[in-house]
Amino acid sequence: MKSPLLTLPGAVPAEGVDEGVAAHYGDLFREQRALADGTGFVDLSHRGVVTVSGPERLGWLHLLLTQHVSDLPPHQATEALILSANGHIEHALYLVDDGETVWAHVEPGTQEALIAYLESMKFFYRVEVADRTADIAVVHLPAGSIAEVPEGVAVRETPYGRDLFLPRGDLEAYAEKAGPAAGILAHEALRVEQHRPRLGFETDHRTIPHELGWIGGAVHLQKGCYRGQETVARVQNLGKPPRRLVFLHLDGSEVHLPTPGTGIRLADEGPDGRRVGFVTTSVRHFELGPVALALVKRNVPVDARLIAGETAAAQETVVEP
Repeated sequence: MKSPLLTLPGAVPAEGVDEGVAAHYGDLFREQRALADGTGFVDLSHRGVVTVSGPERLGWLHLLLTQHVSDLPPHQATEALILSANGHIEHALYLVDDGETVWAHVEPGTQEALIAYLESMKFFYRVEVADRTADIAVVHLPAGSIAEVPEGVAVRETPYGRDLFLPRGDLEAYAEKAGPAAGILAHEALRVEQHRPRLGFETDHRTIPHELGWIGGAVHLQKGCYRGQETVARVQNLGKPPRRLVFLHLDGSEVHLPTPGTGIRLADEGPDGRRVGFVTTSVRHFELGPVALALVKRNVPVDARLIAGETAAAQETVVEP
């Protein structure tokens, strides 16, 4: 779905999964600084929007999600996952309940598969699942923003800012009031700085929640059974996830960032050393320079010097080994 804000001055379209919104509006670092200072907004209108309504919505979702939502207070934001039977991450939902409806935004293009799964699990529950992507656009306001929130709009308020579920027809008019627009690349740079994983970026077909630090934030350990819980409980009790998320400071002298999937080796083993992980997201940060998130094997020492492709990398621990 192509955003009307791609007509704003300087807009450069994003590619890949984020196609449909702007990668940037001509000045990546200025856009990052604006978001860090609590000004401007990010057009996330390419993301999928799913709603669940009905009197039994929270109790029903509680049976399916990794998060404890049966008593979720109105307007309290949370995150949740849907796992496979083997405990691998299939969906990530960023949701809030407004007292009548649960609103969730998800990765672009994943809403159809998510809705198909939810519909298959309705049984006799009094719930209604709807794809609202065509008429609702997600807009992100950074933490500290004083931009006006339109009346009647569902809002997810988190430590990282507010996500607005805005009628798609109001997007252009709201952009005129919300301050300077920042592209998805600025949003991604701050996400990497904050060590926050993203489905399809930090995940592959075998990723489990413990590897990404999603325990607590998106996975509640004191709730009833859900699909994949056995794997979560086993890893929690044994403490041995096979991989762990790390934050990398990349050598700033390199012209090109290592692309996602670039192999990571131990620097002490040289260019022919064994592969111990791979880059998941790499960005240029306005203060930190070139940085990245990566998955490495659990037994990689936390103080080991790494090489991402041909780029030297110093690691910071995100998930303890």
